[in-house]
Amino acid sequence: MTIMSTTESKETQTLRVDLHSHTKCSDGGLTPEELVERAVNFQIDVLAITDHDTVSALDIANNYIKDKNYGLKLINGIEISTVWEGFEIHIVGLNIDHANPQLRELISNQQEARESRAIAIGHKLQKCGFEGMYDKAKALSTGGSFTRAHFAKALFQQGSISKMQTAFDKYIGKGKRAYVKPNWCSIQEAIDVIHSAGGTAVMAHPVRYDLSTKWLRRLVTQFKAEGGDGLEIVLPQMSNDQRQLMLNFCLEYELHASMGSDFHYPSKWSDLGRNLRMPDKATPIWNLWPNSLN
Repeated sequence: MTIMSTTESKETQTLRVDLHSHTKCSDGGLTPEELVERAVNFQIDVLAITDHDTVSALDIANNYIKDKNYGLKLINGIEISTVWEGFEIHIVGLNIDHANPQLRELISNQQEARESRAIAIGHKLQKCGFEGMYDKAKALSTGGSFTRAHFAKALFQQGSISKMQTAFDKYIGKGKRAYVKPNWCSIQEAIDVIHSAGGTAVMAHPVRYDLSTKWLRRLVTQFKAEGGDGLEIVLPQMSNDQRQLMLNFCLEYELHASMGSDFHYPSKWSDLGRNLRMPDKATPIWNLWPNSLN
């Protein structure tokens, strides 16, 4: 199985590729097996599972693909939370050795930070009048990465909010009453660990960080200077201006391009592989994996 390079004709670029997805091992809605089944049903050829600060879904998914004898190519991945200038920036590691000791150590540190943050969020939500939210959200995480999305889901399920986004807008989003500043690693640390695990470091969804173009350029400049490999420049919901800006950044800073749905659960707005098409002028991130997609 080979993905064609950008030097080949559009007609030969036939494989469906999605390099950003999540399972119940972090804040996704499907088990690893269910995600694989959905990818197969949607005729995805290459899928990366990139759960937040955990790789626990990867062996499950790989073994399931092998047992079912599916042709789906799974790229081992992770999405690492980092802090930059007060903003939470996500760095995706693709084509990683998920048994790498440095990666495992970073994951352990990140999980400890997640747990401490969750406890603090629970205390703040209690002050907002919501009792026992830590335990309720923790139960929903089912032993995987504990995220703010689990608090949002817990508040929604008990009827305290009408939709999950309200939890972020009113309580746990940045600057809100129950927000707790994260204690994640730096961008440099994430990139270094991804490289130590033999992977490529991609900045996830740059257009979603609520940054001005000036600040986004500062972020991309630092990411490149610290050894970053690529930008996620294609997402299901992007304006033409956003697509052009991301392509321009890739070309200007000589970064590779990635694309992914950031799939969490089925919805009418986004799904596996939807509206993912690599721009002709971009250099795909998979060009850095000459032997990994065969």
